[in-house]
Parts: sequence; C-alpha cells; structure tokens
Amino acid sequence: MGIRLNNFEIGAENGGLTILAGPCAIEDIDILRKTADVLSEVCAELGINYIFKSSFDKANRTSINSYRGVGMEKGLEILSKIKKEFDVPIVTDVHLPDQCAPVAEVADIIQIPAFLCRQTDLLVAAAKTGKIVNIKKGQFLAPQQMKQLVKKVEESGNKRILLTERGTTFGYNNLVVDFRSFYIMREFGYPVVFDATHSVQMPGANGETTGGDRRFIPSLAKAAVAAGVDTLFFEIHPNPDCAPCDGPNMLKLEDAKALFTKCKEIYEVVRR
Repeated sequence: MGIRLNNFEIGAENGGLTILAGPCAIEDIDILRKTADVLSEVCAELGINYIFKSSFDKANRTSINSYRGVGMEKGLEILSKIKKEFDVPIVTDVHLPDQCAPVAEVADIIQIPAFLCRQTDLLVAAAKTGKIVNIKKGQFLAPQQMKQLVKKVEESGNKRILLTERGTTFGYNNLVVDFRSFYIMREFGYPVVFDATHSVQMPGANGETTGGDRRFIPSLAKAAVAAGVDTLFFEIHPNPDCAPCDGPNMLKLEDAKALFTKCKEIYEVVRR
C-alpha cells in the first residue's frame, strides 16, 4: 500500500501522516518561499511528512480572463528553487502529455487534474516518467470508476499511484464528499488522499470565478483522518483573499499549524 518518497512512505500502515500543501498557482517566488518556510517548519515540528504543492498553470479556469500561473518554464524554475532551498518534495499539475517529461525533471509527484483524469494519453505519459502519479477523482465520477484509470497507469508500467478524493458534483455550483469513496478506492491497493480545500469549492458560483467556503475545511479534514485517511491535500496561501485564483477555498497560512496539529492528534488516536 505504501509509496516510498525520499525518507518516508505515503500511505504505509506506520508511515505517518502526510500533507501535500501550498498555494494554488505560482504567483511569485516570495509567496512560495514564505509558504514553504512556514509549512515545512510546522510539519517538521509535528512529525508530519511534507510535500510542497503549487501549479505553474491552471488550465481549467472558469473564465478566459482568469489567472492561470507563470507558465511551465518559469514555473519549473521556481519550483526547483523551492525544492532545493527547503529540501522538500514537489507535486505539481500537468495538462498535456508533452508536459510530463520536463515536469518530471523537477517534480516528485505528477498530478492529474480532476477534469482531465480520464485522458488516456495524459495518464500514460505521466506513468512513463516513473514518478508518482496522483490522479484526482473527477467531480463527475463514482469512486468505483477510478479502477479503470488505475489500470491505465499500471498497464503503462507504473505502480506508484495516489488517488485523490476532492468532492463530487451535487446539483449546480456545489460539491459534496462521499466518505465511502475512501474505502472503495483503497481497495484498489493504493494510498488515498483527501483534498480538503477543493472539496469546499463552489465551481463557477461567482460568475467569472469559482467560489468556495473555507469555513468547512477543518471539519472535512478532521473527519477524513477519523475515517482512516492518512494523506491530506490543502491549498494554502498567506493571504487567500488576495490570491488570483481559488482564494475562497484556500486555507490561511496562519491557520495551518492549528489544523495540522489537530489532524495529527486524530491520526494518532485512530492508529491506536
């Protein structure tokens, strides 16, 4: 079940709590440095495995005018600096098959966005890099349907797979989390991640931008850990209300330590 990454295992029975976290999209290196500095220190203090997350491009935006990021070349340069300065593994998104090889030169985990999770060529290209592939479950899929996506990666020669739950479409502009999905997807033999911040999105609810309600992030994250999840995903920003994308559903950096502490406490109780 566990996936080895550097000096820890993601999803192993005794591998410890793992957190993937960082700003939604790369804005500038200073914001990433501040976030990585705080989160890496907090996780080290709490004994949590930490993986830094940010995206060089967010292609699945509500509006053509929405902020997307700094682009692959500049983005990978910035992520490479964060990786070296803070000695942290990196996870970032890809949107096209030909992005996978260059991204793999920097990233330790290649993330498949939820809207693109069924794209066979993208999954195959990501798998062939040999990196860990994190497949985010589409908002439109039942957890059982993720089995076929797992097979696409496995049959491309890669069994280093993570599966991420990030909410399911429920009517218009709303998502809900079916906690049964954690158990169903774990039966495929790979670690399951819970994305607590995208799960509180309200897609397209603000017209030209996505809405959300960060008040519910802590409750969902703690409930997921109580349900047995040992890997969490958060988008975190020093000032989410001023972030160019996903602001309403990002956790404030100043609130991270308290939430991480509580999640670690619940993790330890569940394991006992």
